[in-house]
Amino acid sequence: MQLYFDNAATSFPKPDVVLDAIVQYQYNCGASPGRGAYSQAVEATNLLDTCRKQLCKIVNAPSTNHCIFTNNCTDALNVAINGIAQQHLSNNFPVHIVTTAMDHNSVLRPINELSKTGVTCTIVKANPETGVVDPSAIKKAISSTTRLVVVAHGSNVTGTIQDIKAIGSICGDIPFLVDAAQTMGHFPIDVQEMNIDLLAFPGHKGLLGPLGIGGLILKPGVENILSPTRTGGTGSESEHPVQPSTMPDKYEVGSHNMIGVAGLVASTNWILSKGIDCLLEKEKALTLQFINALKEIDGVRIAGPQSTENRCAVFSLVFENCPHATAKKLETDFGICSRSGLHCAPFAHQTIGTDVQGGTLRVSFGPFHTPEDVRQLCKAISYCTEQCLV
Repeated sequence: MQLYFDNAATSFPKPDVVLDAIVQYQYNCGASPGRGAYSQAVEATNLLDTCRKQLCKIVNAPSTNHCIFTNNCTDALNVAINGIAQQHLSNNFPVHIVTTAMDHNSVLRPINELSKTGVTCTIVKANPETGVVDPSAIKKAISSTTRLVVVAHGSNVTGTIQDIKAIGSICGDIPFLVDAAQTMGHFPIDVQEMNIDLLAFPGHKGLLGPLGIGGLILKPGVENILSPTRTGGTGSESEHPVQPSTMPDKYEVGSHNMIGVAGLVASTNWILSKGIDCLLEKEKALTLQFINALKEIDGVRIAGPQSTENRCAVFSLVFENCPHATAKKLETDFGICSRSGLHCAPFAHQTIGTDVQGGTLRVSFGPFHTPEDVRQLCKAISYCTEQCLV
Protein backbone atom coordinates (compact mmCIF):
# COMPACT_ATOMS: atom_id res chain seq x y z
CA MET A 1 0.00 0.00 0.00
CA GLN A 2 1.13 3.54 -0.77
CA LEU A 3 0.91 5.26 2.63
CA TYR A 4 1.98 8.73 1.50
CA PHE A 5 -1.02 11.04 1.00
CA ASP A 6 0.62 14.48 1.02
CA ASN A 7 1.22 15.07 -2.67
CA ALA A 8 -0.17 18.61 -2.35
CA ALA A 9 3.00 19.40 -0.38
CA THR A 10 5.38 17.43 -2.57
CA SER A 11 4.90 14.36 -4.73
CA PHE A 12 6.17 10.98 -3.60
CA PRO A 13 7.27 8.60 -4.91
CA LYS A 14 8.87 9.92 -8.08
CA PRO A 15 9.04 7.89 -11.30
CA ASP A 16 12.18 5.75 -11.30
CA VAL A 17 13.44 7.56 -14.39
CA VAL A 18 13.66 10.79 -12.37
CA LEU A 19 16.05 9.30 -9.84
CA ASP A 20 18.08 7.68 -12.62
CA ALA A 21 18.38 10.98 -14.49
CA ILE A 22 19.59 12.83 -11.40
CA VAL A 23 22.29 10.25 -10.72
CA GLN A 24 23.36 10.06 -14.37
CA TYR A 25 23.68 13.84 -14.64
CA GLN A 26 25.87 14.02 -11.56
CA TYR A 27 28.02 11.07 -12.61
CA ASN A 28 28.43 11.83 -16.31
CA CYS A 29 28.00 15.58 -16.77
CA GLY A 30 28.02 17.77 -13.66
CA ALA A 31 28.71 20.96 -15.63
CA SER A 32 26.93 24.33 -15.60
CA PRO A 33 25.18 25.53 -18.78
CA GLY A 34 26.44 28.66 -20.49
CA ARG A 35 29.70 28.63 -18.54
CA GLY A 36 32.02 27.04 -21.10
CA ALA A 37 32.41 25.66 -24.62
CA TYR A 38 33.60 22.19 -23.60
CA SER A 39 31.40 19.17 -24.23
CA GLN A 40 30.02 18.78 -20.71
CA ALA A 41 28.91 22.43 -20.58
CA VAL A 42 27.28 22.04 -24.00
CA GLU A 43 25.52 18.90 -22.77
CA ALA A 44 24.21 20.81 -19.75
CA THR A 45 22.98 23.63 -21.99
CA ASN A 46 21.15 21.13 -24.20
CA LEU A 47 19.55 19.59 -21.12
CA LEU A 48 18.36 23.00 -19.96
CA ASP A 49 16.91 23.75 -23.39
CA THR A 50 15.12 20.40 -23.45
CA CYS A 51 13.55 21.12 -20.09
CA ARG A 52 12.22 24.46 -21.28
CA LYS A 53 10.76 22.86 -24.42
CA GLN A 54 8.98 20.11 -22.51
CA LEU A 55 7.54 22.49 -19.91
CA CYS A 56 6.23 24.75 -22.67
CA LYS A 57 4.76 21.76 -24.50
CA ILE A 58 2.81 20.74 -21.38
CA VAL A 59 1.04 24.14 -21.21
CA ASN A 60 1.14 25.13 -24.90
CA ALA A 61 3.43 28.11 -24.28
CA PRO A 62 4.67 29.66 -27.53
CA SER A 63 8.22 30.69 -26.57
CA THR A 64 10.77 28.51 -24.79
CA ASN A 65 12.93 31.57 -24.11
CA HIS A 66 10.11 32.88 -21.93
CA CYS A 67 10.28 29.90 -19.60
CA ILE A 68 12.29 31.09 -16.60
CA PHE A 69 13.72 28.75 -13.99
CA THR A 70 13.35 29.67 -10.31
CA ASN A 71 13.97 27.95 -6.98
CA ASN A 72 10.33 26.91 -6.54
CA CYS A 73 6.80 28.19 -7.14
CA THR A 74 6.93 30.68 -4.26
CA ASP A 75 10.08 32.14 -5.78
CA ALA A 76 8.39 32.39 -9.18
CA LEU A 77 5.40 34.18 -7.65
CA ASN A 78 7.73 36.63 -5.93
CA VAL A 79 9.53 37.35 -9.20
CA ALA A 80 6.19 38.06 -10.88
CA ILE A 81 4.44 40.03 -8.13
CA ASN A 82 7.43 42.12 -7.10
CA GLY A 83 8.58 42.62 -10.68
CA ILE A 84 5.22 43.95 -11.87
CA ALA A 85 4.87 46.20 -8.81
CA GLN A 86 8.42 47.53 -9.07
CA GLN A 87 7.94 48.41 -12.74
CA HIS A 88 5.01 50.70 -11.92
CA LEU A 89 6.31 52.04 -8.62
CA SER A 90 9.55 53.12 -10.29
CA ASN A 91 7.43 55.33 -12.57
CA ASN A 92 5.46 56.70 -9.59
CA PHE A 93 2.29 54.96 -10.73
CA PRO A 94 -0.19 53.68 -8.11
CA VAL A 95 -0.36 49.91 -7.86
CA HIS A 96 -3.46 47.87 -7.00
CA ILE A 97 -3.42 44.06 -7.05
CA VAL A 98 -6.44 41.73 -7.11
CA THR A 99 -6.22 38.23 -5.65
CA THR A 100 -8.59 35.80 -3.91
CA ALA A 101 -9.35 34.38 -0.50
CA MET A 102 -8.37 30.94 -1.79
CA ASP A 103 -4.80 31.95 -2.53
CA HIS A 104 -1.70 30.75 -0.70
CA ASN A 105 0.65 32.75 1.52
CA SER A 106 3.15 32.63 -1.34
CA VAL A 107 0.87 35.24 -2.92
CA LEU A 108 -0.58 36.92 0.17
CA ARG A 109 2.73 37.59 1.92
CA PRO A 110 4.55 39.26 -0.99
CA ILE A 111 1.50 41.48 -1.52
CA ASN A 112 1.35 42.28 2.18
CA GLU A 113 5.03 43.23 2.14
CA LEU A 114 4.40 45.50 -0.85
CA SER A 115 1.73 47.36 1.15
CA LYS A 116 4.65 49.05 2.96
CA THR A 117 5.45 50.77 -0.34
CA GLY A 118 1.89 51.94 -0.89
CA VAL A 119 0.60 49.00 -2.93
CA THR A 120 -3.09 48.27 -2.29
CA CYS A 121 -4.90 44.98 -2.65
CA THR A 122 -8.42 43.58 -2.97
CA ILE A 123 -8.98 40.01 -1.81
CA VAL A 124 -12.02 38.60 -3.60
CA LYS A 125 -14.17 36.27 -1.51
CA ALA A 126 -15.04 32.71 -2.51
CA ASN A 127 -18.14 30.58 -2.06
CA PRO A 128 -17.83 29.01 1.42
CA GLU A 129 -19.37 25.73 0.26
CA THR A 130 -17.25 25.17 -2.84
CA GLY A 131 -14.31 27.58 -2.67
CA VAL A 132 -15.20 28.79 -6.16
CA VAL A 133 -14.51 32.44 -6.95
CA ASP A 134 -17.08 34.12 -9.19
CA PRO A 135 -15.24 35.68 -12.18
CA SER A 136 -17.71 38.59 -12.07
CA ALA A 137 -16.50 39.40 -8.54
CA ILE A 138 -12.96 39.71 -9.88
CA LYS A 139 -14.23 41.98 -12.63
CA LYS A 140 -15.91 44.15 -10.01
CA ALA A 141 -12.68 44.35 -7.98
CA ILE A 142 -10.61 45.65 -10.90
CA SER A 143 -9.99 49.39 -10.86
CA SER A 144 -8.15 51.93 -12.99
CA THR A 145 -4.98 51.34 -10.96
CA THR A 146 -5.07 47.52 -11.03
CA ARG A 147 -1.73 46.33 -12.36
CA LEU A 148 -2.00 42.61 -11.67
CA VAL A 149 -4.57 39.88 -11.04
CA VAL A 150 -3.32 36.76 -9.21
CA VAL A 151 -5.36 33.55 -8.88
CA ALA A 152 -4.52 30.02 -7.73
CA HIS A 153 -5.67 27.56 -10.37
CA GLY A 154 -6.24 24.81 -7.79
CA SER A 155 -6.69 25.34 -4.06
CA ASN A 156 -4.17 23.61 -1.82
CA VAL A 157 -6.90 23.45 0.86
CA THR A 158 -10.12 22.34 -0.86
CA GLY A 159 -8.84 21.25 -4.27
CA THR A 160 -11.19 23.76 -5.91
CA ILE A 161 -10.39 24.52 -9.56
CA GLN A 162 -11.09 28.09 -10.62
CA ASP A 163 -12.41 29.09 -14.04
CA ILE A 164 -9.08 30.46 -15.24
CA LYS A 165 -10.21 30.97 -18.83
CA ALA A 166 -13.15 33.15 -17.78
CA ILE A 167 -11.03 35.17 -15.35
CA GLY A 168 -8.31 35.62 -17.95
CA SER A 169 -10.76 36.97 -20.49
CA ILE A 170 -11.98 39.49 -17.92
CA CYS A 171 -8.47 40.78 -17.20
CA GLY A 172 -7.98 42.14 -20.70
CA ASP A 173 -4.75 44.16 -20.78
CA ILE A 174 -4.11 43.71 -17.06
CA PRO A 175 -1.44 41.02 -16.52
CA PHE A 176 -2.94 37.77 -15.24
CA LEU A 177 -0.73 35.63 -13.01
CA VAL A 178 -1.80 32.04 -12.32
CA ASP A 179 -0.41 29.94 -9.48
CA ALA A 180 -0.36 26.40 -10.89
CA ALA A 181 1.20 24.78 -7.82
CA GLN A 182 -1.60 22.21 -7.48
CA THR A 183 -2.39 21.58 -11.14
CA MET A 184 0.56 21.67 -13.51
CA GLY A 185 1.50 18.20 -14.64
CA HIS A 186 -1.83 16.46 -14.01
CA PHE A 187 -4.49 18.98 -14.99
CA PRO A 188 -4.84 20.48 -18.50
CA ILE A 189 -3.43 24.00 -18.84
CA ASP A 190 -3.26 25.97 -22.08
CA VAL A 191 -1.75 29.38 -21.40
CA GLN A 192 -2.90 30.75 -24.75
CA GLU A 193 -6.48 29.50 -24.61
CA MET A 194 -6.80 30.47 -20.92
CA ASN A 195 -5.48 34.01 -21.45
CA ILE A 196 -2.63 33.51 -18.94
CA ASP A 197 0.16 36.09 -18.99
CA LEU A 198 2.34 34.62 -16.25
CA LEU A 199 2.25 31.00 -15.05
CA ALA A 200 4.11 30.08 -11.84
CA PHE A 201 4.78 26.43 -11.07
CA PRO A 202 6.83 24.11 -8.83
CA GLY A 203 8.83 21.23 -10.22
CA HIS A 204 8.33 18.95 -7.25
CA LYS A 205 4.54 18.52 -7.07
CA GLY A 206 2.43 17.47 -10.06
CA LEU A 207 5.44 17.67 -12.36
CA LEU A 208 7.05 14.91 -10.26
CA GLY A 209 10.52 16.43 -10.27
CA PRO A 210 12.85 17.02 -7.32
CA LEU A 211 12.59 19.75 -4.72
CA GLY A 212 14.40 23.03 -5.29
CA ILE A 213 13.27 23.91 -8.80
CA GLY A 214 10.29 25.75 -10.25
CA GLY A 215 9.56 28.24 -12.94
CA LEU A 216 7.67 31.15 -14.40
CA ILE A 217 6.36 31.07 -17.97
CA LEU A 218 5.72 34.50 -19.51
CA LYS A 219 3.58 35.49 -22.43
CA PRO A 220 5.98 37.14 -24.89
CA GLY A 221 5.97 40.89 -24.27
CA VAL A 222 5.29 40.66 -20.54
CA GLU A 223 9.03 41.08 -19.96
CA ASN A 224 8.57 44.72 -21.00
CA ILE A 225 6.51 45.41 -17.86
CA LEU A 226 8.29 43.02 -15.47
CA SER A 227 11.33 44.48 -13.73
CA PRO A 228 14.04 42.00 -12.72
CA THR A 229 14.17 41.80 -8.93
CA ARG A 230 17.68 40.33 -8.78
CA THR A 231 20.76 40.64 -10.92
CA GLY A 232 24.06 38.84 -11.34
CA GLY A 233 26.04 36.46 -13.50
CA THR A 234 24.36 34.83 -16.46
CA GLY A 235 27.24 33.57 -18.58
CA SER A 236 26.12 35.97 -21.31
CA GLU A 237 27.08 39.57 -22.16
CA SER A 238 29.85 39.31 -19.57
CA GLU A 239 31.50 42.44 -20.91
CA HIS A 240 28.70 44.54 -19.43
CA PRO A 241 28.14 45.20 -15.70
CA VAL A 242 24.38 45.53 -16.28
CA GLN A 243 21.77 42.78 -16.41
CA PRO A 244 21.06 41.50 -19.95
CA SER A 245 17.66 42.42 -21.36
CA THR A 246 17.48 39.27 -23.48
CA MET A 247 15.32 36.32 -22.46
CA PRO A 248 15.60 34.28 -20.34
CA ASP A 249 18.80 35.80 -18.93
CA LYS A 250 16.95 38.92 -17.82
CA TYR A 251 15.54 36.93 -14.89
CA GLU A 252 17.89 33.96 -14.45
CA VAL A 253 20.95 34.78 -12.36
CA GLY A 254 23.67 32.51 -11.04
CA SER A 255 24.19 28.84 -11.75
CA HIS A 256 21.13 26.73 -12.44
CA ASN A 257 20.03 23.83 -10.28
CA MET A 258 21.02 21.32 -12.92
CA ILE A 259 20.35 18.32 -10.72
CA GLY A 260 16.80 19.63 -10.48
CA VAL A 261 16.68 20.29 -14.22
CA ALA A 262 17.89 16.77 -15.00
CA GLY A 263 15.15 15.32 -12.82
CA LEU A 264 12.56 17.63 -14.33
CA VAL A 265 13.50 16.64 -17.87
CA ALA A 266 12.90 13.01 -16.96
CA SER A 267 9.65 13.69 -15.09
CA THR A 268 8.14 15.90 -17.80
CA ASN A 269 9.07 13.30 -20.41
CA TRP A 270 7.32 10.67 -18.25
CA ILE A 271 4.21 12.89 -17.99
CA LEU A 272 4.15 13.57 -21.73
CA SER A 273 4.50 9.86 -22.49
CA LYS A 274 1.57 9.02 -20.18
CA GLY A 275 -0.55 11.95 -21.31
CA ILE A 276 -2.09 14.51 -18.97
CA ASP A 277 -5.62 13.52 -19.98
CA CYS A 278 -4.87 9.93 -19.01
CA LEU A 279 -3.36 10.99 -15.66
CA LEU A 280 -6.38 13.21 -15.00
CA GLU A 281 -8.83 10.42 -15.84
CA LYS A 282 -7.17 8.17 -13.25
CA GLU A 283 -7.13 10.99 -10.69
CA LYS A 284 -10.84 11.65 -11.22
CA ALA A 285 -11.66 7.96 -10.74
CA LEU A 286 -9.84 7.93 -7.40
CA THR A 287 -11.47 11.23 -6.46
CA LEU A 288 -14.96 9.87 -7.11
CA GLN A 289 -14.17 6.71 -5.17
CA PHE A 290 -12.93 8.72 -2.19
CA ILE A 291 -15.85 11.16 -2.16
CA ASN A 292 -18.41 8.35 -2.31
CA ALA A 293 -16.67 6.37 0.43
CA LEU A 294 -16.43 9.37 2.78
CA LYS A 295 -20.19 9.92 2.50
CA GLU A 296 -20.67 6.58 4.27
CA ILE A 297 -18.44 7.45 7.23
CA ASP A 298 -19.93 9.26 10.24
CA GLY A 299 -17.98 12.01 11.94
CA VAL A 300 -16.10 13.35 8.92
CA ARG A 301 -16.92 15.47 5.90
CA ILE A 302 -15.09 16.89 2.90
CA ALA A 303 -14.85 20.67 2.69
CA GLY A 304 -15.16 22.02 -0.83
CA PRO A 305 -16.54 20.51 -4.06
CA GLN A 306 -18.51 17.32 -3.51
CA SER A 307 -17.96 15.86 -6.98
CA THR A 308 -15.17 15.53 -9.52
CA GLU A 309 -16.27 18.79 -11.14
CA ASN A 310 -14.23 21.90 -10.37
CA ARG A 311 -11.72 20.02 -8.24
CA CYS A 312 -8.38 18.25 -8.17
CA ALA A 313 -7.44 15.41 -5.80
CA VAL A 314 -6.70 17.61 -2.76
CA PHE A 315 -9.15 17.06 0.11
CA SER A 316 -9.67 18.91 3.38
CA LEU A 317 -11.33 16.63 5.91
CA VAL A 318 -13.30 18.10 8.80
CA PHE A 319 -13.62 15.93 11.92
CA GLU A 320 -15.50 16.38 15.16
CA ASN A 321 -12.19 16.32 17.01
CA CYS A 322 -8.86 18.09 16.50
CA PRO A 323 -7.38 17.51 13.01
CA HIS A 324 -3.88 17.27 14.49
CA ALA A 325 -4.88 14.38 16.75
CA THR A 326 -6.44 12.54 13.82
CA ALA A 327 -3.36 13.05 11.65
CA LYS A 328 -1.20 11.68 14.43
CA LYS A 329 -3.45 8.65 14.86
CA LEU A 330 -3.42 7.93 11.13
CA GLU A 331 0.36 7.87 11.18
CA THR A 332 0.79 6.05 14.50
CA ASP A 333 -1.79 3.32 13.87
CA PHE A 334 -1.63 2.99 10.08
CA GLY A 335 1.58 4.67 8.89
CA ILE A 336 -0.43 7.08 6.75
CA CYS A 337 1.17 10.43 5.95
CA SER A 338 -1.28 13.35 5.84
CA ARG A 339 -1.10 17.01 6.79
CA SER A 340 -3.16 18.86 9.37
CA GLY A 341 -3.33 22.60 9.98
CA LEU A 342 -3.98 25.77 8.02
CA HIS A 343 -1.83 24.80 5.02
CA CYS A 344 -0.34 28.31 4.55
CA ALA A 345 -3.74 29.53 3.36
CA PRO A 346 -5.43 31.39 6.25
CA PHE A 347 -8.15 33.07 4.21
CA ALA A 348 -9.12 29.80 2.54
CA HIS A 349 -9.72 28.27 5.96
CA GLN A 350 -11.64 31.36 7.04
CA THR A 351 -13.77 30.93 3.92
CA ILE A 352 -14.73 27.34 4.73
CA GLY A 353 -15.02 28.04 8.46
CA THR A 354 -12.20 25.80 9.69
CA ASP A 355 -9.73 28.42 10.91
CA VAL A 356 -11.04 28.46 14.51
CA GLN A 357 -10.48 24.73 15.02
CA GLY A 358 -6.91 24.91 13.71
CA GLY A 359 -7.64 23.93 10.13
CA THR A 360 -8.36 20.57 8.57
CA LEU A 361 -6.69 17.26 7.86
CA ARG A 362 -5.57 17.19 4.25
CA VAL A 363 -5.00 14.18 2.06
CA SER A 364 -3.94 14.39 -1.57
CA PHE A 365 -3.41 11.76 -4.24
CA GLY A 366 -0.61 11.18 -6.72
CA PRO A 367 -0.24 9.22 -9.96
CA PHE A 368 0.92 6.04 -8.22
CA HIS A 369 -2.07 5.65 -5.92
CA THR A 370 -4.45 2.79 -6.61
CA PRO A 371 -8.10 2.09 -5.75
CA GLU A 372 -6.85 -0.28 -3.05
CA ASP A 373 -4.79 2.54 -1.49
CA VAL A 374 -7.92 4.69 -1.34
CA ARG A 375 -9.92 1.83 0.21
CA GLN A 376 -7.31 1.38 2.92
CA LEU A 377 -7.19 5.14 3.56
CA CYS A 378 -10.98 5.24 3.99
CA LYS A 379 -10.83 2.23 6.29
CA ALA A 380 -8.26 4.02 8.46
CA ILE A 381 -10.31 7.23 8.52
CA SER A 382 -13.40 5.25 9.52
CA TYR A 383 -11.50 3.66 12.38
CA CYS A 384 -10.32 7.06 13.62
CA THR A 385 -13.82 8.52 13.55
CA GLU A 386 -15.25 5.49 15.35
CA GLN A 387 -12.68 5.93 18.11
CA CYS A 388 -13.66 9.58 18.41
CA LEU A 389 -17.39 8.86 18.53
CA VAL A 390 -17.13 6.14 21.20
